[in-house]
Amino acid sequence: MKEHDRHHDFLPDPVILPGPRDLGPLGATPVPEGTLFRVWAPLAGSVDLLIDRPGERPRPMSPDVHGYYRLTASDAPPGTLYRFRLDGQATFPDPASRLQPHGVHGPSAVWFPPSGGMPDDFPRVPSFSGHALEELIFYELHTGTYTPEGTFSGVLRRLDHLVALGITAIELMPLSQFPGERNWGYDGTFPYALQFSYGGPDGLLELVHACHVRGLSVILDVVYNHLGPEGNYLGAFGPYFSRTTRTPWGDAINFDEAQSDHVRHFFLENLRYLARTFDVDGFRFDAVHAIRDQSAHSFLADMSVLAGRIGKSRGRPLHMVAESNLNDRRHVLSPEREGMGFASQWCDDFHHALRVTFSGERDGYYRDFSGGKDMARALERGFVYQGQFAPSFGHRRGSSGADLPGSAFVVFAQNHDQIGNRREGDRLSLVLPEEALMCVAALVVLAPALPLLFMGEEYGETKPFLYFTSHGDPDLVRAVREGRKREFSSFGWTGEVPDPQDPRTFESSRLVTDPSGLSPGSREGRILRFYKNLIQLRKAHPAFGLPPRMDADGHKVTGPRYGVLAQQRQGNDGTRILILWNLTDRERPVPPVWLRREFDWKEDGRALLDSREGSPARPHFLAPYQVRVLEGSEGKGVR
Repeated sequence: MKEHDRHHDFLPDPVILPGPRDLGPLGATPVPEGTLFRVWAPLAGSVDLLIDRPGERPRPMSPDVHGYYRLTASDAPPGTLYRFRLDGQATFPDPASRLQPHGVHGPSAVWFPPSGGMPDDFPRVPSFSGHALEELIFYELHTGTYTPEGTFSGVLRRLDHLVALGITAIELMPLSQFPGERNWGYDGTFPYALQFSYGGPDGLLELVHACHVRGLSVILDVVYNHLGPEGNYLGAFGPYFSRTTRTPWGDAINFDEAQSDHVRHFFLENLRYLARTFDVDGFRFDAVHAIRDQSAHSFLADMSVLAGRIGKSRGRPLHMVAESNLNDRRHVLSPEREGMGFASQWCDDFHHALRVTFSGERDGYYRDFSGGKDMARALERGFVYQGQFAPSFGHRRGSSGADLPGSAFVVFAQNHDQIGNRREGDRLSLVLPEEALMCVAALVVLAPALPLLFMGEEYGETKPFLYFTSHGDPDLVRAVREGRKREFSSFGWTGEVPDPQDPRTFESSRLVTDPSGLSPGSREGRILRFYKNLIQLRKAHPAFGLPPRMDADGHKVTGPRYGVLAQQRQGNDGTRILILWNLTDRERPVPPVWLRREFDWKEDGRALLDSREGSPARPHFLAPYQVRVLEGSEGKGVR
C-alpha cells in the first residue's frame, strides 16, 4: 500500500469520523489483557511509559503508524500513576489523561468506569428517554460556585429545586482539569480529565445518573478553540496547534494544517468519550467563531455527524449547541446543506437588545443596539444583525434567520460571560426593580426560542459572578490582571478591577442561598414563583410551541408602541395568545384600536398570566414593567 493510501485508510466516508477500529483509542483504556496506553507523539523519536511506583523502570512503547505509540500493561489497574517520557528526556502527563489527582503538572492516573469495563458497560436509567430539542430549558451553572460545597455532590443536592422550577437541562460550565481549584473552566488543559476538586469522573457519573432519575438532561460546555496556557503540554507531543492563527486566549487548535486529521481524532474521541462514558445529553461548544478551519470538510460538521451517530445508536438525541458572535446561519444548517450541523446557537443579539432596553447602556458592543426596537427584532427574527453594518465590529455582521426554526436560537438575559465580564460581575438584580426583573423573565422564558437561565437568576440573586483564577505562574497571573483592565476600557468602566487571583474574588461569587427555603412572601420568593409560573405556562399552553420558521404565520411581534411590546403566538390547534410587555417604568396605554389593527384582537381575552396580579390598574393600561398574557375567548382570538 502506498504511504498516501495508508494515511487515508481511516476515512470511511467524506466525513472524517475515525474510531477505535481506525486510529484507535487514546490515553489509558481497559482491554482484556489489562490497560492499553496509547499516545500520538509524532514529534518524538521514542516514548517510554513511566509508572510511578518504587523500583519501576521505563517501559519502551511500541511505535505504531502515523506517529502513535502503544503499550499494554497487565499491572496498571485504576489508580496507577504514570507519565510519558519523550526521547529519553522530558516527562509529561498523558494528553488524554482521564484523571489528574495532583493537578495539571502532576502525573496522570488510570481511571476506568465503575464496572471496570468499557464506557457503555455500566447501568443507565431505563426510564430516561432524554428531551426533544424544543423541550430544552437550560440552567447554566458553575460547579465550583453554585453551592457552598463547590462539587458535583453539592449540585446534586439542588436538583430537586431545579425540577420544581421546571428546568429540563442543566448546563455545566467547562469541567476539564484546570490549574488550581478556582477557574471558570475555560483554562482547561486536559480535555479528557474532569476537574479533580469537583469530584472527578466518579462525581460526574453520580450527578448525571441523579439528573436522569429526575428527568433532567445534562449538557457539558466544551472548549475546542484553545487550551489554557498553564499545564498545556500538547505541543511537546505533536502539532496540535496552528502555526498561523491565534485566538484571544492562546494558540488556536490545528484543524486544517499538516497532520490535522490526527488532531481532529484527539478531539472527536474526546467528545465520543464524554458522551459514551458519562451518558450526557449534549454539548455547548465555546466560541466556535474562534475555531479556524478552512478545510473542505469542517471539524465542526464532523462533530455534529458523530453526535448524530451516537444519538441514533443509543436511542435518544445528543444535542449540539454553538456559541458564536457571528450570527452565522450556517452553524445550524446540516452538513448536507454546507452547514456545521448544530441544533441551536446562543443568540447574543437578544441579550444585548434586552440589556440596552432595561439599563440604557451604550458602551462597547451595546452601542450597536437601540433598545426596544431591537428587542422586537430579536423576538421576531432571532438575529438582530442579519448583514447590516455593526459599529462595534467595524463591518457588516450576520445572516438571515427568518427561515430558521425557533429552536435554532438560545436566548438569555444573563449568562456567565455577560455577568462575569463586567467589572463588578453585577447581575441585573442589582440595577433593576423586582417588577422589571419579572418583565425580563417573561421576555426570556416566553420567547419563541430555547430559554437559558444563569444560576440564581430564578430568585433574583444579588451576589456577583466575577472572573477568578488560581494560576501558579506569576507571569500568567500578571498578564491576566492586565488583560482584564484592557478589556474593560472599551466599556468606560473605571476603578479598581477585582483581582481574579484573589481567593476572595472567588468566594464572593459563591452562592449561599438555599432556594428551597425562600419565604413565599419575600422578594426572592415572589420572583421564584413568577419564574415557575412562566415555565409552567410555556410547557402547558399549545400556543407556546416553537415556530417552524421565525417568519411563520401566527408568530408576529410589533412595537414598542407607547413603550409596549406585543407578540402574538398561535398553536397548531388554532389557539391564539397575546403577550404584552411594558418595557418602561411608567404606566403605559394599550389602545384597543392598536390591537385590532395589528393582531385583529377584538377583545381583552382571558388573562393567563399577569405579573402585577392583584394590583389596581386602569382599563387598557399597563403598570410599570407589567406583563400580561391573554388568550382569546374559548382559547382563540376573534377574527
